[in-house]
Amino acid sequence: METRAGDPGAFAHFDLHRVPSPAFVVDVAKIRANLMRLADVKTRSGAQVLAALKAFSMWSLGSVVTHYLDGVCASGIYEARLGREEYGGHVTTYAAAYKAEDLPEICALSDHVIFNSPGQIARFADTLAAERAKGVQFSVGLRLNPEHSEGEVAKYDPAAPCSRLGFPISQLRAEHMLGVDGVHFHSLCEQDFPPLARTWAAVKPQLAPYFSQLQWINFGGGHHITRADYQIDDLVQFLRDVAAETSAEVMIEPGEAVALDAGILVGEILDLFDNGMAIGITDISATCHMPDVIEAPYRPAMLHEGAGAGGAAPVRIGGPSCLAGDVIGDYFLPGGGHVGQRIAFLDQAHYSMVKTNSFNGVPLPDIWLWDSETDALHRVREFGYADFKGRLG
Repeated sequence: METRAGDPGAFAHFDLHRVPSPAFVVDVAKIRANLMRLADVKTRSGAQVLAALKAFSMWSLGSVVTHYLDGVCASGIYEARLGREEYGGHVTTYAAAYKAEDLPEICALSDHVIFNSPGQIARFADTLAAERAKGVQFSVGLRLNPEHSEGEVAKYDPAAPCSRLGFPISQLRAEHMLGVDGVHFHSLCEQDFPPLARTWAAVKPQLAPYFSQLQWINFGGGHHITRADYQIDDLVQFLRDVAAETSAEVMIEPGEAVALDAGILVGEILDLFDNGMAIGITDISATCHMPDVIEAPYRPAMLHEGAGAGGAAPVRIGGPSCLAGDVIGDYFLPGGGHVGQRIAFLDQAHYSMVKTNSFNGVPLPDIWLWDSETDALHRVREFGYADFKGRLG
């Protein structure tokens, strides 16, 4: 999978020695620029724009996010709590399945509660009615599987055959829509506007009979709106047209777009040796710090000291864990690199930060916030042994 981002932007001038290693560094100025672009879509289209916490949930920036956007979308009870506590604004919650004991709190936290199947809505009908009888206000939604694939990688394609995500739209019947206020689609991944237009064209005929009852339509995430080549004017017109045709409120849930090209992961080369090619061991682990590198897989772009120097040689960069496949990729480093050399992987604010783990006891990266406009830099979070030990009993 080829990454769709990786522009160093202001990080091209950031001294990688200003932070300890390993460390995530997030540029709040770039976050603001991304949010302004999303806010422009919101203003011109009239659609609600929600930040997907599953992609980027650095809650110290919660007030910045909701200054520009309408709120957040959550993937379960913990993200819903975080959204309500630290972001404010609208909270939409969707999960593939809910636990009965969690649902009352989810209803209290959420403006929209989206279910994965009509069967769940029916099973929880009494709970939903009881919460409303208490005065809790929320809207019920149903996630539909458009059965129209646009994803490049099957494991990231919610519309892949036999997907567990969303009720197949071909099976939708009038009885399934009883008590449903809105519908949710999500079938994109790092994509521009045409895949969204094609998805809507595929589902519209089957959804049209229910337009009169729909209060809202949520087109989910995967929209790379803040990428330089995204067709923003087409998206704006599309959202306006759907709202006019259906008389429903229209919503989108960008995740990556909020933090696109806004963060790096800084590391250091700890050792170099030869095994058929130069091997570099770093304190950055693909499996612990950048799982998508293995899951997708993809090769992230790199910044390093000595950029532009001659005599670059290939080095296979891998992490310190015992997993044989803990390999980030092959990179050309000036002189073949050296022990102590600082490197940084680009576009790591989204997904990498929320997916980190401490397998093998590999330390978690610190989190730093940098403002490229003022050059202000401060540490938001430091992790240590207590964080590793506290996860296990």
